[in-house]
Amino acid sequence: MFKPVYASCPVCVITVGGGLLIAKKLGIDDLLVSIWLSGLNSAMAFLIFKKHPYLWSLIFYGLTIVYLTYTRQLNYPKVFLGMTIGLLTFFLAIFIDKLIKKIRKGKVLFPYQKVTIPLLLLILVTLIFKKLL
Repeated sequence: MFKPVYASCPVCVITVGGGLLIAKKLGIDDLLVSIWLSGLNSAMAFLIFKKHPYLWSLIFYGLTIVYLTYTRQLNYPKVFLGMTIGLLTFFLAIFIDKLIKKIRKGKVLFPYQKVTIPLLLLILVTLIFKKLL
């Protein structure tokens, strides 16, 4: 009935990447930007690497931390916390998607579920931390 969808599509990945650059230029807090940066890294890992996407998400996470440290762009506590929250949020979203499909015997609850769940969870977590800042 519905066409299968990837965990994230190339257009979504590019859009989030561009949005992160704009957010940084607008002065949005590093914690909030880094949540989405980590979500983007994980989305790229799941899009590019069909085998071991969780491992590649962790590798991208580590490489991003190293890069940001090396280029002195790392506001360490906030960025590290935000990237960790983003990574865990994305993993939780994938778990929820798989759980829904398992409960429904391989069927999704709604179209574009694999894209919508991570997006909604990242938005929710961002709003929670925006209130806390």
